Amino acid sequence: MKKISSLLIIFMLAVVFSAACGNEPGKQNAGEGTEERAVDESIKVKDALGDEVSLDSEPERIISLIPSNTEILFELGLGEEVAGVTDFDNYPEEAASKEKIGGMEFNVEKIISLNPDLVLAHESTAVSANEGLDQLRDSGINVFVIRDTQKINEVYTIIENIGKLTVKTKEADQLVSSMKNDLHELKTKAEKIGQKKNVYVEVAPAPDIYSTGNNTFINEMLELINAENALKDQEGWIAVNQEEVIAANPDVIITTYGYYNDKSKEQVMNRAGWEEINAVKNEQVYDVHSELVTRTGPRLVEGVEEIAKSVYPEIFAE
Repeated sequence: MKKISSLLIIFMLAVVFSAACGNEPGKQNAGEGTEERAVDESIKVKDALGDEVSLDSEPERIISLIPSNTEILFELGLGEEVAGVTDFDNYPEEAASKEKIGGMEFNVEKIISLNPDLVLAHESTAVSANEGLDQLRDSGINVFVIRDTQKINEVYTIIENIGKLTVKTKEADQLVSSMKNDLHELKTKAEKIGQKKNVYVEVAPAPDIYSTGNNTFINEMLELINAENALKDQEGWIAVNQEEVIAANPDVIITTYGYYNDKSKEQVMNRAGWEEINAVKNEQVYDVHSELVTRTGPRLVEGVEEIAKSVYPEIFAE
């Protein structure tokens, strides 16, 4: 089965999204919510490649090489410290005004010219971008590679690591705690569900239809709300054989590309051969914003909630 990386899909979808509105958390008052550190104590955190990144002081200028890193930085109250972001960064709204350093192929010279003391890279492009990252390291810039994950628990670790690097451990702990509490609340509601619904999630439309199988955020989200992924027997991001979807006969169909294709529901409803699928017959076709279910950051909780409202509106859409 043909597969596609999660990062590629994120960038494919992000490029067509316009800026989304969001509120930057308020900055802390002087001395409030910060950690005191001895002058001779450096910040040391091991990254996704196993390299220990050591900073002598908290970073004041940070470059983010993937939108999810940017969202975490802003959520931790570090919007002013963000010196540059990718062409695809669109959340929160303030990210749009930051200097742009390119897309999947970032501009090394531009990054160096912005004089950052920390660059947050990503494991999924660390190999292909290795030469550029080495140039940054050779220029004396600290590069920290964030883990590529499809597990919500590992997102907590990502947030905690960024919190350690930026001396925002208290804020990171609070954010993780809030996410865990919100997800626990959703999971508790899901326990009321008697019969699981079978759900098919489509992340890219025809002619090259893609969905998600096991070991993806979306599969974990469906399990969390007591629903079943129609393609759970397959792994990762998968090219869809339409006959498999028809045979699975899902109760609900969710698309994640309606933000830039307002005919997503219509296209699914009118797809040849799909007219006998329960979700189509009963008009149970909905759209959830892609960023909420793919970006490894705080808004994953919103993604779970939006899926829950689509699949079990009688429980979650209150």
